[in-house]
Amino acid sequence: MATMNASLAGAMKDWVEAQAKTGRYSNASDYGRDLIRRDQARSDKIAAMQRFVDVGLKSGVGSRSKNELFAATVARGETTRGNRQCILAFQSKRKRTSLRSPN
Repeated sequence: MATMNASLAGAMKDWVEAQAKTGRYSNASDYGRDLIRRDQARSDKIAAMQRFVDVGLKSGVGSRSKNELFAATVARGETTRGNRQCILAFQSKRKRTSLRSPN
């Protein structure tokens, strides 16, 4: 395995050493390798999302409204924990809007 040295300012060095001492990492190098692996995984996810965005932009403007798209997404069960709050807020807003009397 090739080696690499990194110079860290005092506060950063203290942080790395503290992370190594938690027992989750065997040493400072192990902590650094974990950070790099996580950064690589994050970069891969961002690249995948960008590919989806590029495909979407190339496909042009769709004919369905945001309400139709939302209903189709909910019908497919694509409601993860991360976007559940957004969905509940959207549904609540739709109910409030539909309950208003026309002027």
